[in-house]
Amino acid sequence: MSTLSLAFSPCPNDTFVFHALVHGLVPDAPEFDVTYADIDVTNNAAERGAYDLVKVSYAALPWLLDKYQLLPCGGALGRGCGPLVLTADAGADQAALRGATVAVPSDRSTAYLLFRLWAADLAPARVEVVPFDTIMPGVAAGKWDAGLVIHEARFTYRQHGLTKLADLGEWWEGTTGLPIPLGAILARRDAVDAAAATEWIRASVRYAWEHPEASRDFVLAHSQEMDPSVAQQHIDLYVNGFTADLGDEGYAAIDALLSRATAAGIIPPLPRPLR
Repeated sequence: MSTLSLAFSPCPNDTFVFHALVHGLVPDAPEFDVTYADIDVTNNAAERGAYDLVKVSYAALPWLLDKYQLLPCGGALGRGCGPLVLTADAGADQAALRGATVAVPSDRSTAYLLFRLWAADLAPARVEVVPFDTIMPGVAAGKWDAGLVIHEARFTYRQHGLTKLADLGEWWEGTTGLPIPLGAILARRDAVDAAAATEWIRASVRYAWEHPEASRDFVLAHSQEMDPSVAQQHIDLYVNGFTADLGDEGYAAIDALLSRATAAGIIPPLPRPLR
């Protein structure tokens, strides 16, 4: 079996999920050439077909489903895990966004898609796509009026002296009753057997849950000096039942997000069905 290319983020949920797969602990799985990259990088690289298996934003699917198939496992989808809009002004409200400069981690991220749906009537003057790890320090320093953050920032933004202007997950769940679809795992149609890849990834997830200590050093080595307790909170929040199987509710959440964004003219229609 030939080596496959695989790209995912260095965030704790991804390294926890894929630890067994990339360390040869999943029977019958191939070897992998692994790339660790932020979601903005993988979203753009996947449009070029750069990887055989890749973690991307659900928001990027309209540009990717012609080359890739969505897998029903391995991604990030859940409740209470939505992106946050942060500001250094403790007295700011939603209206403060009108005319503001906002830093975002990707213009094709689910976070940014949710932000655009939420702030439809309060368009910022400027949006800047910047590396995720620069957003909170930059907002704190006054470089940007607000910042859109994801993942472990939920647990650390107060350390930067920042205030939560909005929890877009709470807004989404309150509006739709559905979980938040964040990151998807895709398999390149011309290179990977999607059914086999699904089994490899599910086996890796099961191994992670059954042997939680096995991936600890691997997770911490890639988590940018994150406090171990924060890394564990990150895993506990983002690795859940939907990671093993999207199920009907997961697919309904993805469809609701992309349908609303298409109707709003934010993204083009999907080139193929989700499944």
